[in-house]
Amino acid sequence: MKAPPFTLNTLDGPLSFPPSGQQGPASLVLHAFTNKSGFLEGLWASDAALAPLAAATLPHHTHLVFLSFDEHAPQDARWMKQRVVRVLEQRVKDIQRIKNLLSRLHFVPTPVFALGNWIAAVFYSWRCQGHNCGFSQVVFSSPDLKLTIIGKRLDARYDWLTKSWKSAPYILVDGSDGCNITSDVRGAVALVSDEGNCSYFTKIKNMADSEASGVLVYVSLGRPLQDMNCEGVECHTTINIPASMIHFQQDVINLLRNRTKVNVNFQHTPSPMFFFGINMERKLAELGWFLYPSFNFIIWQAEWFTYIKNLEAKLRRPAFVINVFNDTRMQGDKGVVATIDLPEDIFSFNHLELDVSLSCPGTSDETCAHWDHRIELYVCCKENSSLCNAELGRWITPFRRRIGHWLTDVSPLLPLLNARKCTFTMKTVPWAMPWKPSLNLRFTIAGQIITGYSSILHPFHLLRLFTGGIFNINYNKKYQPFKFIVPPSTKKVDLYAVITGHGSDENGCGEFCVTSHHFVINGIFNNSRIFDKAGTSLGCADRVSEGVVPNEHGTWLYGRNGWCDGQNVAPWTRDVTKQVNMQGINSILYFGWYKGKDPNPKQNPGEIIMHSYLVFYN
Repeated sequence: MKAPPFTLNTLDGPLSFPPSGQQGPASLVLHAFTNKSGFLEGLWASDAALAPLAAATLPHHTHLVFLSFDEHAPQDARWMKQRVVRVLEQRVKDIQRIKNLLSRLHFVPTPVFALGNWIAAVFYSWRCQGHNCGFSQVVFSSPDLKLTIIGKRLDARYDWLTKSWKSAPYILVDGSDGCNITSDVRGAVALVSDEGNCSYFTKIKNMADSEASGVLVYVSLGRPLQDMNCEGVECHTTINIPASMIHFQQDVINLLRNRTKVNVNFQHTPSPMFFFGINMERKLAELGWFLYPSFNFIIWQAEWFTYIKNLEAKLRRPAFVINVFNDTRMQGDKGVVATIDLPEDIFSFNHLELDVSLSCPGTSDETCAHWDHRIELYVCCKENSSLCNAELGRWITPFRRRIGHWLTDVSPLLPLLNARKCTFTMKTVPWAMPWKPSLNLRFTIAGQIITGYSSILHPFHLLRLFTGGIFNINYNKKYQPFKFIVPPSTKKVDLYAVITGHGSDENGCGEFCVTSHHFVINGIFNNSRIFDKAGTSLGCADRVSEGVVPNEHGTWLYGRNGWCDGQNVAPWTRDVTKQVNMQGINSILYFGWYKGKDPNPKQNPGEIIMHSYLVFYN
């Protein structure tokens, strides 16, 4: 849906959309604050949460609009601006850069309910559900309380403490400051203070070791809620209880210290949407899931708007385009299948790109599949060919987002299209919820540089090499040197591979461990692919500008072994022309390592999924 025009009165004057006299399109992110949300309190009260605004990563075309749902919106607008200015002045020394950034930040003193335009309708009508959306609340009850006490809470990070609160009531007991193990909290929720000489991790681990059912950390009077997370090696310790931060509640503390029974419940009350966007095509856009309180999630979505703008520019370039699937439902063993007639002059093209987008059965993210899975595209043009049903492309689905769109260069695999009629099959695991992929084949003619001069080269022959397998002590034993002769008329030779690691042994292999993959030509030239971002905390979040779908409903941020959730798997190519003997016999050997040696997991070995070729051009 296109965003209608609007004008908002801000603290610095009127803001109009679409902008007048601006060079090029702009994207906007609109955010409405409310003091009823513990998550939003943590987002705005923490300097660390606001710090990404000072990191010079907000795309220059993006404007941020800050509003408030509450009656005291004028005070909220001034407070939000003061918080941003303070963080910028602390972290940015360039005064002009601060001014430039503030010119793109707009603070609206009118409450959302009094805007008198369509913006309020979007905030109120779009569903706000999932982690850190809606109002997460804690409810205290006791025979000695005149009224039930309901307060906001901020849950510990989902990717650290994965256990959730149950809906049934718990018994609440006093856990002091949580810095010591105590049998008093066994089977109950421990209420601990944020004081004492120990970290949040230590408090929660001590209570878990004390067999508590969960932990509530309360902040000192007047202090804001904070994001609770592990740090460094702490994150390697599994803790199987939930934890949240709440405000100081004197009445509850008094009851506990008088050994009066107190029950605690946890509830989630629906709320208006806190965030939405307007992309560069001036269409309304969801912003996805904010895993923890940080403006990084706003910046990642803004980076996605830039990525899509750049992708659309590439798609406007001249090309011969064949549509294969168009928003077709994909589910079950069969997947989605189409047989396509290719043009007679197919062999005149030397460049092939896969234009793939991935949508969902409904019109919002909440209708998308919940889990990440591989999607493979297979092609068969001659049933009796050894290349029939070879993999042409690979993607990883996002967690519950419907905005994926990627362009993948698979030009070296053009020899797979070796007949006029070809059948394309796209599928994922049969038990996955449905997706609706679209696929266009984009054929062009591109020049290449070889041995110092420009030439139009065509891939004319593929030599299948190695596949992957179970990543254990026997992984490399099955590989032997592969002998080959370069075909006559060859001008260039490429090594081509698609490699991804999956599963999880005690080392996180193959999904989260760093692996290296080596293709040794003629016993001399080691062509290595190392996935050194695997297991890093932001290894995939840092690649939104490369097509990683942002703000997915899961742990999409972590680096993976050769892939990211919500992204195409980019083929790895290496020009090995100078490594081969054009006239005689050559050899190539592959092996894969973990930490510089053969993998040797003790349990649940992972898997490397790989296909590799030598590609010959003339």
